[in-house]
Amino acid sequence: MRIRLRFRGEEKEFEIKEGTRIKDILPQEWKEALVARSEEGVVDFHTPIKEGEYELLDFSTPEGKEAFWHTTAHILAQAVKRLFPARLGIGPAIEQGFYYDFEVENPFVPEDMERIECEMRKIVEEDLPLERKAVTKKEAKRIFEERGEKFKLELIEEMEGEITIYRQGEFVDLCKGPHVLSTGMIKSLKILSFSSAYWRGDEKRESLQRVYGISFPKKEELEEFLKNYEEAKKRDHRKLGKELDIFGFYPEVGPGLLLWHPKGAKIRRIIEEFWIEEHEKRGYNLVYTPHIARGELWRISGHMDYYRENMYVFKIGEEEYVIKPMNCPFHILIYKSKKRSYRDLPLRYAELGTVYRYERSGVLHGAIRVRGFTQDDGHIFCTPEQIEDEIKNTIDFVLFMMRTFGYHEYRIALSVRDPKNKEKYAGSDEEWEMAENALKKALEEMGLPYRVEEGEAVFYGPKIDMKLKDALGRYHQGPTIQFDFNLPRRFNVTYMGPDGKEHYVYMVHRALLGSFERFIGGLIEHYAGDFPLWLSPVQARIMTITDENIPYAVRIFERMKKEGIRVELDKRSEKIGYKIREAELEKIPYMIIIGRKEMEEGKVSVRRRKKGDMGSFGVEEVIEMIKKEVKDSKEAQG
Repeated sequence: MRIRLRFRGEEKEFEIKEGTRIKDILPQEWKEALVARSEEGVVDFHTPIKEGEYELLDFSTPEGKEAFWHTTAHILAQAVKRLFPARLGIGPAIEQGFYYDFEVENPFVPEDMERIECEMRKIVEEDLPLERKAVTKKEAKRIFEERGEKFKLELIEEMEGEITIYRQGEFVDLCKGPHVLSTGMIKSLKILSFSSAYWRGDEKRESLQRVYGISFPKKEELEEFLKNYEEAKKRDHRKLGKELDIFGFYPEVGPGLLLWHPKGAKIRRIIEEFWIEEHEKRGYNLVYTPHIARGELWRISGHMDYYRENMYVFKIGEEEYVIKPMNCPFHILIYKSKKRSYRDLPLRYAELGTVYRYERSGVLHGAIRVRGFTQDDGHIFCTPEQIEDEIKNTIDFVLFMMRTFGYHEYRIALSVRDPKNKEKYAGSDEEWEMAENALKKALEEMGLPYRVEEGEAVFYGPKIDMKLKDALGRYHQGPTIQFDFNLPRRFNVTYMGPDGKEHYVYMVHRALLGSFERFIGGLIEHYAGDFPLWLSPVQARIMTITDENIPYAVRIFERMKKEGIRVELDKRSEKIGYKIREAELEKIPYMIIIGRKEMEEGKVSVRRRKKGDMGSFGVEEVIEMIKKEVKDSKEAQG
């Protein structure tokens, strides 16, 4: 057998025997390669390879990072097992780094993290080779029974087919891989944090200790990451949301249910008004739908069968009702309220619809992952001939919205079906091909780079997902555009074609912002709470120096309010220096200071956050200054 290896533009060919692994033939000069990609997917250098071509990948690739961080998770687990009587949970690579879950007799304390990190470095120095082995289910059970790993045994019981384990020194883990060649490749690592977690995210199951970490091939990369990591902690939306009085969570209300405080409600209202205005410009019909519906609606949609564990179901009399987990069935019923012709299409419905989903407490995360949230939901009903233009228009709308809110870099993934398992998906081959091609064509004609992810489409249609890059270089879940071949059939959603026959509509779900809770949480971190003036909940604060200045300050306050400026009046008997410091901490953009001199001259003193004293101005000058910056700050983003 012959294979061809490619790495960083170079190619080498090899004659191999059955059972050969890449590590057996890997050229020494390619030592930075971590895993390989072929037509069949990603494999590590421990896995026997077949005839064909393999692209070797380093840490700069998503696949390389995943293998690198997954291996470091095993090093973490090995260190913990050396130091504590612990049972292993799971330890995956994540978006930034890795974690591993452990059941231990006593919860970890900060001093334990220092010991664990020190032991991890020893394991790296030992340069232990990783060994992959395929075993039978019976053999896997024997291995982990001997080690008392009850969680691994639970996972093994659910497995079918080949089971693989990885060994490094005395440590053995149940794992599919891929992994790097040896522990010595992990040059620089750091434990970041630890917390409690439930086994499989189920609060009824065992409480575990979750340890998070990060690693890099080079020390400088770790140093750069840690610098950004410390900045990220300062920007954490949970911390800033509380400090800036934007939102709150309360035990009396329950986990995952957020209350918007006045400032947060103001930010949300600004975004909502902008959202509504832009949707109406683009031909969307805005609708409102109820928060509950009969269970029968969700049986027709299929949610009762496939999604019930994430839904809030209750009874009124003998009949089941559901607190809505999504808005789509309601929009379909509005579409079906009358007969539709191809001449009526496309129809675009949009709603700021609040939905409720049961999320396990282990996955709740501030405003980013909650149980009650408002989606900026939209559904497009159109003919096959209209679909390309509708997709392009939607992508254009997405890009406009993201730029307006200060996001200018993103990653696009096109999720398509697995061509080897077409039977798993709703819709015909013809429909899937048309839908996938429409998405590809739209992205390519708009010059947008994207990555195709085979097998990542949901069963009811292909989709475009966008991840947004924030000010710290992190990528967050963003807009999505999703075909649906399932619901039109379940609800018999049709239109009368020019041939006089009924045809199924092409239905597209799209969310530009996602949930308002998650989006605003992300904005807080993106701007570190220092919003551009058009989004700032308070644009100016008037501050008096003495009580005698209050009547003049009130007149200015009323004048600015009348001009639509979001202004507050601070007339407390506090020293002006204290008021200014407080306003700076609250990230108030404009501070309008009024004392005896300002009253006598009929002016005000102006301070701009981060810029300091701007001088003395007439009230009308200040109003125009703020209005101009509001306009400019919005246009500068878009």
